[in-house]
Amino acid sequence: MNWFSLSLQLNRFPIKKAQQALLEIQEIPESEYSRYVEQKKEEIVQYHRKNNSFYKNFFGSKPFLQWKDVPVMKKKDLQQPLEERLSDGFNLKKVYVSKTSGSSGNPFIFAKDRFCHALSWAEFIDRYKWYGINLDRSIQARFYGIPLDRFGYFKERIKDRFGFRYRFPIFNLNETKMEEFLDDFRNKKFDYINGYTSSIVLFAKFLEKKKIILKELSPNLKICIVTSEMLFKEDKKLMEKQFGVPVVNEYGASELGLLAFENPQKEWVFNSETMFVEILNEKDEILPAGQEGRIVVTSLYNKSHPFIRYDIGDTGILDPQSSPKKPVLKQLLGRTNDVAVLPSGKVVPGLTFYYVTKSIIEDDSLVKEFIVQQTAPHTFRIIYVSESELSAEKLQSIKKAMDTYLEEGLQIEFIHKTILTRSKRGKLKQFESLL
Repeated sequence: MNWFSLSLQLNRFPIKKAQQALLEIQEIPESEYSRYVEQKKEEIVQYHRKNNSFYKNFFGSKPFLQWKDVPVMKKKDLQQPLEERLSDGFNLKKVYVSKTSGSSGNPFIFAKDRFCHALSWAEFIDRYKWYGINLDRSIQARFYGIPLDRFGYFKERIKDRFGFRYRFPIFNLNETKMEEFLDDFRNKKFDYINGYTSSIVLFAKFLEKKKIILKELSPNLKICIVTSEMLFKEDKKLMEKQFGVPVVNEYGASELGLLAFENPQKEWVFNSETMFVEILNEKDEILPAGQEGRIVVTSLYNKSHPFIRYDIGDTGILDPQSSPKKPVLKQLLGRTNDVAVLPSGKVVPGLTFYYVTKSIIEDDSLVKEFIVQQTAPHTFRIIYVSESELSAEKLQSIKKAMDTYLEEGLQIEFIHKTILTRSKRGKLKQFESLL
């Protein structure tokens, strides 16, 4: 029995229709793909200008003559009652409704029509098949958070049951819990791991300490899929070594669905079937492939709610070898709001601190994980988890690296902890400006 697909059908998400539509899109040849994308872009803009009063007001009275006339939509533009943003013919009972995580600082409730939501799942099903994973049968080891209120908790547990998912609680990741995780892998036939990057990395470090290769304990294991947080090259190498299976990078957004997925050739391929992705500069001008800019996405099929030239809040680079049918994400650089302003006025991405400190702080595996916070223009706090405090020599090496790669005179405060506090959803924010 195909329980997962059946659960979508029972909830009136037409998954079979969506899978057929996705197959037809994928059969469009490269030579005709630009025409398909341009047609869908124009259709979705004209649809919402005609049927959505919110978008009609947002777009304004100017004519739609070319794509650059379409205004860029930010998350703050959507922070108003959902009922006021729905298209004609849709209401809260006819759409899929959820809420963004708020990792960008601008959470909001959104809607997707049932066919659009089914298309999102059709894409996940398609990509997972690249690695022999069948969402109707394959058993998932799920490293995610879970709502703690009664209704939310049981709703997720029911979804887990239909989705063949066994959920590992990630709010407390001490070694006692890790031992329990290990027992589950010994006793259950998991096909794949899926979840937040930082939690899975921590589990890999535990296995490294125990000198355990996970696939030797859990031979059915085929792949590990990480999502929602940055994946660093060193962490991927560690996970693949300790799990004994490939680690695949997934990039998505709750309000849109699947954005990019790493294929077996190690290319991070954007979803071009149902999304149009562009890279923009601060003036909303389209940048050529190879240049760093803001990731802006248009959902080509969501008729219930407009996501048109929607600034998702991330920065990235499109590979110059990309084509209309196969756009490739060369690099994801983090959130646009995760920046630090130094005393000299220099502005740097928060990930800069993470890369600088990571190369030093984790080279001997004493530190399990850490986060960086900016508490004042000249002051940064590094909170790290390890069995014992770092030596004065190690702390001095980190300060010296900050002087070299950033600027001199920065004050660094170190805080040693035995566990890091995660968000309600279980995510770990690796850099945070408290200014």
